[in-house]
Amino acid sequence: MSKTTLALISDEPWLQDFAPAIQKRFEDYQATLHQINESMGSILEFANFHDYYGVHFEPVRNGWIYREWAPAAQQLFLTGDFNWWDRESHPMRQNHRGDWEIFLPYAQYKDTFTHQSRIKVRVIDAQSRDLDRIPAYIRRVVQDEKTHDFTGQLWFPEKEFIWSDQDFSLENIAQMPLIYECHVGMAQEKLGVGTYREFEELILPRIKKGGYNAIQLMAVMEHPYYGSFGYHVSNFFAPSSRFGTPEELKSLINTAHQMGIAVIMDIVHSHAVKNVNEGLNEFDGTDHQYFHPGDRGYHEGWDSKLFDYGKWEVQQFLLSNIRYWLEEFHFDGFRFDGATSMLYHHHGNVSFDSVDKYFDEGVDDAALRYFQLANTLIHQLKPHAISIAEEVSGMPGLSRKIEDGGIGFDFRLAMGIPDFWIKTLKHKTDEQWDLFELWHELSNRPKKEKSIAYAESHDQALVGDKSLAFWLMDKEMYTSMSVLEQNLVVDRGIALHKMIRMITLSLGGEGYLNFIGNEFGHPEWVDFPREGNNWSYQYARRQWSLVDAEHLRYSQLNAWDQAMIALISKHQILQAPHGEQLYLEPDKKILAYERGGLVFVYSFHPTESYFGFPIRMPEAGSYHILLNSDEKEFGGFERLNKSIAYPTDKDQQVHLYVPNRTTLIIKSKK
Repeated sequence: MSKTTLALISDEPWLQDFAPAIQKRFEDYQATLHQINESMGSILEFANFHDYYGVHFEPVRNGWIYREWAPAAQQLFLTGDFNWWDRESHPMRQNHRGDWEIFLPYAQYKDTFTHQSRIKVRVIDAQSRDLDRIPAYIRRVVQDEKTHDFTGQLWFPEKEFIWSDQDFSLENIAQMPLIYECHVGMAQEKLGVGTYREFEELILPRIKKGGYNAIQLMAVMEHPYYGSFGYHVSNFFAPSSRFGTPEELKSLINTAHQMGIAVIMDIVHSHAVKNVNEGLNEFDGTDHQYFHPGDRGYHEGWDSKLFDYGKWEVQQFLLSNIRYWLEEFHFDGFRFDGATSMLYHHHGNVSFDSVDKYFDEGVDDAALRYFQLANTLIHQLKPHAISIAEEVSGMPGLSRKIEDGGIGFDFRLAMGIPDFWIKTLKHKTDEQWDLFELWHELSNRPKKEKSIAYAESHDQALVGDKSLAFWLMDKEMYTSMSVLEQNLVVDRGIALHKMIRMITLSLGGEGYLNFIGNEFGHPEWVDFPREGNNWSYQYARRQWSLVDAEHLRYSQLNAWDQAMIALISKHQILQAPHGEQLYLEPDKKILAYERGGLVFVYSFHPTESYFGFPIRMPEAGSYHILLNSDEKEFGGFERLNKSIAYPTDKDQQVHLYVPNRTTLIIKSKK
């Protein structure tokens, strides 16, 4: 063990018994990075193989070179529009590295090897199968509308996209990300697939108005089945063509940056589609080229293939993928899907009831090192980039710096919070809500590890589950959302929806995430076109007309979301230390805490309102209400007077009127 104790160990005394394991992880990372530096010069060069493999124009030789890594294949041929799909005429040869390559002189092919023409690579693989495949590093893949066949497409636009986001800064956003999770295809109200251009023109202004400073784009990488939500990736370097062109995606990101909005990519390095025709599976005829061999290379729950993160070439492929998206498309970071599945051989399908399980043989050390390398690369390329792990096990050090003994993410997703809300709404009456459990779930996290809090994401909106709004109001959302009518179910749902979102935002983390449409209580689940719903787009869209209709209560929920985001942003609450509890009364269902100089007071009581309710403040002074959920514009009953001052008494208490099912945020006048 080194002379200097890693900060993760000194900061977390409960990890002392595992100091040797944490130290070894750090040393293994250092050894791997040293090996990379020795062989390639730097991790940046190691992650630059997207400029070596695939199709590239070489000015010196004046022609196109195409290279492919397929070590066990017997023979490769390039075929496509350029040679009228002749499968024999263009054999590839192995170079000094053992990679397959072919060179096409410009003078000979300038009229046939052209922008938007289609190509494939014929592979006679290790099993002697003769298959047409899509090049692994291809930059664009399109689907034939008639045959539904996916094909690689050459993309040589005459005009290079001109970026105008030079003045965009990530630094402040990275300190307090307010993330709007979204999917380009389902972002429109029409019955069909939305486009990058439509998202840029119609949705970005809504996000900006809502006060969010980052978007998290799902389903960016090409995937053959739309209904996979983008999680069965086939072509890792190709932005999905079903939404538009690469330049249109760049324009979307460029416009977001001009609006001051960061763009985070939902990156899928946890698995890959098992399809042979479209993806990487058995590319050279073996099951272990990119993936683990045998059963270890297959995820039964996801029906997909699992990468071998300890393999040099796989690390190059995935790290080059990260560099490509950051540099070519100016993404501002990544949310890594399925981090728990990657970190453990058992994919997290155990009960984490012992600290030992974070350090025993169940941990995939190669995957953990891959994450460390990925985070090293991300922050070398873009120091303020945002790196988020979708991780549910609670792996210690996940969002600590690598030099502290951590894995290097900036944030972990607080996945227990939405599970808590669904469990509470599903299994408990309002009278049974446990405020001690609520406080624990929202505040119990390591002091030096940052979390992204959220009440619900796309996971809770998928068909088979319900959004929070639907759990709260169910069928009443279809008939009783008019501002002109009174409905007890809707009144309760509106009140709790606002309180759940405010307490999650203000207490649960150092960042916040909202799934598209949930800010206004979108009434329906998400279900992509599939055989089971007769290939309908009915539920693969967002009904903006609901929130735009002022006579419906969706607009009130939206107004509340904008107000709370504005308040949290103005007072930089998420950059403040964890909330400090001031009061918790389980029977009266009252909770109060201080964070960032503001005092948040909640009454979850279903019926009782309290007059002159005493709560001790963090300091003496005269307090006033900054925001409360009972205002009429937010669908409340206007029971609070914002002009009233609440001075502290000799015991440093204020005496508040706290209506039932209401939150109020107060601040001292100095």
